[in-house]
Amino acid sequence: MPEENNDWKTKTLILGAIIGALIGLGTGYLLTKSAEESGGQPPQISTGDAIKATLGIIGVVRGIVALGDRK
Repeated sequence: MPEENNDWKTKTLILGAIIGALIGLGTGYLLTKSAEESGGQPPQISTGDAIKATLGIIGVVRGIVALGDRK
């Protein structure tokens, strides 16, 4: 039954997309709330801060992938 075998893949992709969207929404909310509390100006994110955040996200993704590699 090839369709049943791929069912877990579809569920995993959908769950990952939902979790990613919720995390992105929460992050956006916290960023705007922080900006409002510090004067209401749009946040100024430097290139260095963006790189640090990107590297942190890559680290988290690699950790999640490593969970799936366990045997």
